[in-house]
Amino acid sequence: MDMDVDEYATSPPRGERDAPTRPEHDSGGKEVNVQAYTVEQVAETLQIGRDKVYFLLRTGQLHSIKIGKLRRITDRHLAEFIASLESADEKS
Repeated sequence: MDMDVDEYATSPPRGERDAPTRPEHDSGGKEVNVQAYTVEQVAETLQIGRDKVYFLLRTGQLHSIKIGKLRRITDRHLAEFIASLESADEKS
């Protein structure tokens, strides 16, 4: 299966394809899809270990939600974490 560069750049990483989505509504009443990832999916996406993801959660560097006993990291949480790394990198 050959994939051109544009398709590859816009396709989600392997662990994200099967992530559950949950529709939400923004203040304008439009429906917005929210991706919610498992710790394992985030670890694979960031190419770090599960223990490191749990460390980031424990220390408050990465945020998550709990659904019953399940912990999920939303796409917004992941984007905020990456943005914080980028801004910290720019300061140094």
